[in-house]
Amino acid sequence: MLKKNNKEENINISEKPTGISVIIRELKKDKIAMASLSILGILLMIVFIGSLLLDKEEVMKISLLDKYAAPGEGFWLGADTGGRDILGQLIIGARNSIVVGIAVTILTSLIGIVVGLISGYYGGKIDNIIMRLVDFLTILPRLMLIIVFITVVPKYNLVTFIFIMSIFYWTGITRLIRSKVLTESRRDYVHASKTMGTSDFKILFREVLPNISSIIIVDSTLNLAGNIGIETGLTFLGFGFPPSIPSLGTLVGYARDPEVMSSKLWIWLPASILILVMMLCINYIGQALKRAADARQRIG
Repeated sequence: MLKKNNKEENINISEKPTGISVIIRELKKDKIAMASLSILGILLMIVFIGSLLLDKEEVMKISLLDKYAAPGEGFWLGADTGGRDILGQLIIGARNSIVVGIAVTILTSLIGIVVGLISGYYGGKIDNIIMRLVDFLTILPRLMLIIVFITVVPKYNLVTFIFIMSIFYWTGITRLIRSKVLTESRRDYVHASKTMGTSDFKILFREVLPNISSIIIVDSTLNLAGNIGIETGLTFLGFGFPPSIPSLGTLVGYARDPEVMSSKLWIWLPASILILVMMLCINYIGQALKRAADARQRIG
């Protein structure tokens, strides 16, 4: 019995914790990250459930009689210059901004992962060609080019906006994945797989990719906050969503009017606070995930 117990203890000690268990452990240790995760979860539930219950046409309906209506005068958070409900625009706008941020993050991550895997694994001329393209795209004034594309495209909508943003923001994760794959491709398990005749596709997506998955999760989480910020910034400048689509950037943009900024805080302040809270929550969660990824690498 004692021998069996000793064997079981040795097995348990030698077992390496999985990536998920390390992430959960790091989140539990970080009270700020746990609070941020809870707050973000509640906000997402309110935004997505609330947007399903609201009628966008009704929310965006102009009512000049309710122009600049203060909070409580038929509107929980007041009304804007067109007498439209601020709360309804806040919920639908937050949903749109979050959806765009998630969509851009997914598209840029997919492109960056595939290109980074190919560049880092094959190296040589393929790596040189890909990295020169990445260098070229990196030095371009991306925000200016996005504004030009948005201005030039005739039939401009939400999907077009997502694709235009995705074209220019995949280079960062490509560099990260390439650097990690360059290290992984020299490890013994990759050489063993090549010796056994395993195809490059299987080596890349079944062996190398799972070993760098933690860093991908961390980078994607932090990029999500950045992409939401870029969308709201472009919409604030007038080059984001079309005017008919609510956005957090549109609500913040009302603050460009000195009168609104100084005496009608209910129009732009809720959107600004919501953006700040979401960015902080995502950032704290991302930092916790980064520590979890570092801890997993130390463990091996």
